[in-house]
Amino acid sequence: MSSVTRQQIYRAKQVNILDYVLSNEPNNVRRIGSAYYLKDHDSFEISNGLWNWHSRGIGGKNVVDYLIKVRGFSFVDAVRHLAGDDAQYKHIAPKAKPPPERKPFALPPRNGDNERVIAYLQNRGIDKRFILDCIERGSVYESAKWHNCVFVGRDDSGKARFASLRGTVGDFKRDVDSSDKRYGFVIPPKDGWSDTVMVYESPVDALSHRMMFPESNYWRLSLGCIALVALTNFLERHGEVNAVVVGTDCDKAGDVAAAKIAEIQGISVTRSLPPDNHKDWNDALILIKNKPSLIGRLEAAKVTAAEINNLVGRERAGISTCL
Repeated sequence: MSSVTRQQIYRAKQVNILDYVLSNEPNNVRRIGSAYYLKDHDSFEISNGLWNWHSRGIGGKNVVDYLIKVRGFSFVDAVRHLAGDDAQYKHIAPKAKPPPERKPFALPPRNGDNERVIAYLQNRGIDKRFILDCIERGSVYESAKWHNCVFVGRDDSGKARFASLRGTVGDFKRDVDSSDKRYGFVIPPKDGWSDTVMVYESPVDALSHRMMFPESNYWRLSLGCIALVALTNFLERHGEVNAVVVGTDCDKAGDVAAAKIAEIQGISVTRSLPPDNHKDWNDALILIKNKPSLIGRLEAAKVTAAEINNLVGRERAGISTCL
């Protein structure tokens, strides 16, 4: 049989992705909250009938796409595997092409200085002292060829395992090939210890929140969008952490992430939203920066205790709003 019929294609596309992996790859799946993740591709998430391979930027709804894009099947083999005349996909395993070989992870070469990155982040409202602190820790630097801003995630030994790129000009953004999304960009607490981690969708949001609330002694972790693998890995490595503050964007995707995090067992979860219904923490910071009277008082350290409490209160007012 060298082709497939429309009826077979239709039947193949009706197979539920979660049912398929639980039947065919039961030892390769782990559940976190209401979502499922593949053990051999830990940024691969199945939720609400959809699949997303976050590190590759691909996703879909049906199993046919999964078999082609992830497992290397041809279209015909995928359909025959799922809905051939004698198909029983729980047991049939046709020969599949191996997925493309994954390149070893490597950080982009460094530029001789970080001037463009400093200027880019300052334009996003981040003070130079915070930027230099990240550069000194090795979590931010400027790439040599394209002068991108490189945000680095490291493991407990200090080895770089993840990096995301943001163009200092234009809207370019992507993760470095073969990045391990279990290790997100982190801003540590002041003394290196805290029982609380706050999570954000991007490193710039984490830096923005630190700017707005420098006295909040949290771990600050970027999820790299809304995948939870960076958080679950962080919690596994930091047994002292028993509370998560969810600072994802104030939109549908951010609310979905917050709801999933709330299902994680053994931790307390609160939701913290940017003030005044801004979409994210950087938007809120830029608004503050554009109010000379307020930012002038902040920079001159003339904010009264009452004003500080008001800012903190506004942050906390968003707790649990979207859960």
